[in-house]
Amino acid sequence: MIPIIDLASADRDALVAEIRSACVNVGFFYVKNHGISDDVINKAVLAAERFFALPIDAKTKLDIHATPNFKGYTALLGENTNPENNGDLHEGFDIGWEPEMAACACEIPSDGAMSGTNVWPENLPGFREDVLAYYHAAVKLGLLLFPLFALALNLPEDFFADKVTKPAAIMRLLHYPPQSPQPAGGVEGIGAHTDYECFTILWQQDNVPALQVMNTNGNWIDAVPIPGTLVLNLGDQFARWTNDVFKSTVHRAINATGKKRYSIPLFFGTDYDVKLEPIPSCITPDNPAKYEVITAGEYVKSRLEATYAHSAI
Repeated sequence: MIPIIDLASADRDALVAEIRSACVNVGFFYVKNHGISDDVINKAVLAAERFFALPIDAKTKLDIHATPNFKGYTALLGENTNPENNGDLHEGFDIGWEPEMAACACEIPSDGAMSGTNVWPENLPGFREDVLAYYHAAVKLGLLLFPLFALALNLPEDFFADKVTKPAAIMRLLHYPPQSPQPAGGVEGIGAHTDYECFTILWQQDNVPALQVMNTNGNWIDAVPIPGTLVLNLGDQFARWTNDVFKSTVHRAINATGKKRYSIPLFFGTDYDVKLEPIPSCITPDNPAKYEVITAGEYVKSRLEATYAHSAI
């Protein structure tokens, strides 16, 4: 069961308790009253539809392999999230932080291999502005969530404040063509995986279910779209930081609806120079430290390199 959490709850202690339960037991939850307006969402979705409708040669001019920081366009089967598969059946367009229209006075990330500028399509008026408007709205939401995650870990509310000063947030516009309910040839919309950052804020299209989450029994359950909500799921950075107290849950997407599907995930990580050292309170004799210490940027880059390796130019 994936819980639905109301971020507008007047009882903050109860809200924190709900978040902790979801993070420890599931790793996934829906949020409602999240503060991102329908207008901002709808413009970003329309921007995605316009971009993916472009001719293939216009999109491949922005090929993600041509950038050193994994920004730009990914073609169908251009990544392979599950190493046991033969490619992911979706197109993507990735961006990172830009200061224009910023929702907070944060610095431009400049530390590590993942930093760098975005690439944008030509002759697509309003695209950049509409995509960035959603990006910054989602970043604002993410910054509001970090104190709640800290409290859920029994840490000071500002524990993460000095670790997310330069939002290492990658956002993707995704387009999934329809496919068979039983994918053939090791090809899924996106293969089974865990996300790489602290947490993901996902908008998914109403009436086009595709997202599936693996429960604690190893069975796939549907994370169906619920109007007015976003999906939150934890990623590997939080799992490493909390020594697996917070769950980074395996999930995948299979679009068997016969319709095109669009989604917009924003992957919110810690600053790239922050070391992912286990929080002392998350280490016990029964739960000793499990992970080697690595910087957030090194970890994200290593996972992305593996994901795109099979389609490298």
